[in-house]
Amino acid sequence: MGDFNKKESESLDFTGLKIPRDYTRDTEDFIMKILYAEDELQLSMAVTEILKMEEYEVDAVYDGEEALEHVLNQEYDAIILDIMMPKKSGIEVVTAMRDKGIFTPVMLLTAKNETDDRIAGLSSGADDYLGKPFAMGELIARLNAMLRRTTQYKTKTIASGNISLNCETGELKSDQGSLRLSNKETALLSMFMKKEATPFSSKELMEQLWKEQEDEDAVLLYVSYLRNKLKQIHAEQTIIQEGEFFTFE
Repeated sequence: MGDFNKKESESLDFTGLKIPRDYTRDTEDFIMKILYAEDELQLSMAVTEILKMEEYEVDAVYDGEEALEHVLNQEYDAIILDIMMPKKSGIEVVTAMRDKGIFTPVMLLTAKNETDDRIAGLSSGADDYLGKPFAMGELIARLNAMLRRTTQYKTKTIASGNISLNCETGELKSDQGSLRLSNKETALLSMFMKKEATPFSSKELMEQLWKEQEDEDAVLLYVSYLRNKLKQIHAEQTIIQEGEFFTFE
């Protein structure tokens, strides 16, 4: 894979690369297709090679404008975007995707670890983030988890009260309007709707939906997003918090 310069080598770590799969592929037709956008050429080459070793099909691009062009013209199972790229940032690419109705799961890579930067990335429609420098094993684990959530929650439309949720498209509807949810929002709300009035602790939600996250702040963030969106379409239900437990009723 060649030598890395100091900046690139600090961004890559092969710790924990050999990890068990969360799903199996029975045929070659089930190979997942990934778009990977990273402007550091040597880093891109190394990560792309490892992803291919992990049996992913990978399209590698090197700026945000090229990434968006690929997204608009091809279908992917997941997208990995560096935030700091020429021409368009990763956040600009995600925002443009979501505005076009493309809800492919997205992971953002960033050297920024401040809470405000994380919130900006998630608010743009990204499904996960990973700070640089990162361990290659963690990238693979997060990618697997993101794909697992996407396939796990692509089921039939769920209805409850005056709302319905299409788990494949993320469309949340009521008799008062409709809107689109991100993949993580869809996964979380579908879990609540399938077990209405069942209390879930933050830990339980983390274990089932956010195993790869570093802390439980993401649960609070997404619960807040969902409450606001349920309110926007005048849903009869909302997510209620009592102590450490959350209930949809």
